[in-house]
Amino acid sequence: MQIIAGSAKGRKLKSLPGLATRPILARIKKSLFDILMLRTGNSRFLDLYAGTGAVGIEALSRGAAKAVFVEKAPEAVKIIRDNLTMTGLAVRGQVLPGNVFDMIRNLGQKFDLIFVGPPYKLGVTMDTIKAISQNDLLEQEGWIIAQHHHKEPTTILAGNLEMFRQEKYGDTRLSFYRRIKS
Repeated sequence: MQIIAGSAKGRKLKSLPGLATRPILARIKKSLFDILMLRTGNSRFLDLYAGTGAVGIEALSRGAAKAVFVEKAPEAVKIIRDNLTMTGLAVRGQVLPGNVFDMIRNLGQKFDLIFVGPPYKLGVTMDTIKAISQNDLLEQEGWIIAQHHHKEPTTILAGNLEMFRQEKYGDTRLSFYRRIKS
């Protein structure tokens, strides 16, 4: 697993052994950042269920002003911190160890881009998106991108958010949400 583009291009990231995390596939990450190309620069990025931090670190490498990583597994938290240091991006990254739902309630800041990548077996994608909406974490023109298994149900509407795009990659889906236009 490595950074695809930007200031840390080519740097290899540490990962956790075994099946504790499900890292984003390189082709999906490339497609995601091709879609986000014009939105990443100078953005505030939130990486929920961050795992190794690969998505948020990619955003930082591509010019995001700040990335916040939320992860509850202590081993993964250490890997994220190590990866931020190895890539030289630690000064713009903040790692918050803990439960995603607790953090969502207590963040008290808004983000331009929010990546939601929970383990597939949890089935919490829509609950997480609804919590983001309820706690008003998304900037007015911001996007939420949820990576989930194709069999996990998603809805078009979630609070004040609407799905406006969905991309398919084998068993994986990327669902894009934004505020409902009034």
